[in-house]
Amino acid sequence: MIVKVNALDHIVINVADVARSVEWYRMVLGMEVRVFDPGHGKPVRTSLMFGQQKINVRPRGADKVEWFTADHEMPGSDDLCFLTSSTPEQVVTHLKACGIAIEEGPVTKQGARGALRSVYCRDPDGSLIEISSYENAVA
Repeated sequence: MIVKVNALDHIVINVADVARSVEWYRMVLGMEVRVFDPGHGKPVRTSLMFGQQKINVRPRGADKVEWFTADHEMPGSDDLCFLTSSTPEQVVTHLKACGIAIEEGPVTKQGARGALRSVYCRDPDGSLIEISSYENAVA
C-alpha cells in the first residue's frame, strides 16, 4: 500500500460555547489553550494542546467556507478517549473534585495497544470522554 497513516495529528470538535468548552478541557484534562490565526483572512481559532496532539475547537454555526468541516457537525456528538499516566482511582478523585459526574468506571476496555482501565464522563456539550491508562504500560 502506498499510503499508510501512522499517527493522529489533530481532531476538530464542534461545541456550543468555545470559552466554556476550552475551560472545561483545561481544568479537567489539563490541556493548554492556544489561539491561532489560520491565515487567509479567516477568523482566529482556538485549540487545545496535549502531548503531541491538538484539538481544534469549532463553534456551532461557524461558516463552512471559513472553516471547512464535516457535513453533519453537531456539538455533543464526539466520543473521545484520552490516555493518562494517572491511575483510574486518581482520575475518579480528580473528576469528583472538579464536580464532574462519572458516567462509568473504572472499567476494563480494549484500546489500540491492549487492555485499558477507563473512567467515563461528559464534556459541557455531552460528548463522551474516556480517560484511560494501559494496565501494563505507561501512557
